[in-house]
Amino acid sequence: MNSRKLVHFFFKTLFIGGIAGLVTSFFVKADDYAAFLNPFDLMEIFGLVIFFIGIGFVFSVVSQTGFFAYLFIHRFGLGMFRSFWPTVQVLLIAFVVFDLVYFPYKATDGEVALYWYILMSAAILGYGWIVAKIKANETNKQAFIPALFLMVVITTIEWVPGLRTEGTDYAWLMIIPLLACNTYQLLALHRINNRVDDKSKKSTSNTLTKDKIQTSKG
Repeated sequence: MNSRKLVHFFFKTLFIGGIAGLVTSFFVKADDYAAFLNPFDLMEIFGLVIFFIGIGFVFSVVSQTGFFAYLFIHRFGLGMFRSFWPTVQVLLIAFVVFDLVYFPYKATDGEVALYWYILMSAAILGYGWIVAKIKANETNKQAFIPALFLMVVITTIEWVPGLRTEGTDYAWLMIIPLLACNTYQLLALHRINNRVDDKSKKSTSNTLTKDKIQTSKG
């Protein structure tokens, strides 16, 4: 991937994070918007829109940092654990899914029902499973576990600040952009690389064809 495509990749992910943050705010911060609808205050609403887009941008940068850290961790894991790396990733996924249920529930001292945390963990695991299946279908079967690892483990690590805030509003405002950005990065990276490879092969083929023509003329 050249620098131009890397910059495009960065800004596309940034845009997705901003839109995801804004759309999420319409649901979790509906009261904030409603306060300026009657009477209607355009500048205040515009300020809210810019604010939540900015939050989405911030979480997009967090997602991109986590994504490139994941690429390093994946290579490091392959070098250290070799054929056991997929097994290690599965164990880490199971541990993180358990943590998403146990520790938040323990922190609330039972004030929030346990099944909400089970549903939350199941939703993240289920969404990650779907994205990982798409990745595996578009690349190879070996990509399934690393993709699931990114969508569950890395996303959860990125989400930790949101889980520590009081209430659920900012937890939602953070997790939706993170999932959206990680999904895009995971599914877009191999497509970009494939286009680059196709162009390179085409350029090489054209060069060989020209060489053959020149050789035959000579």
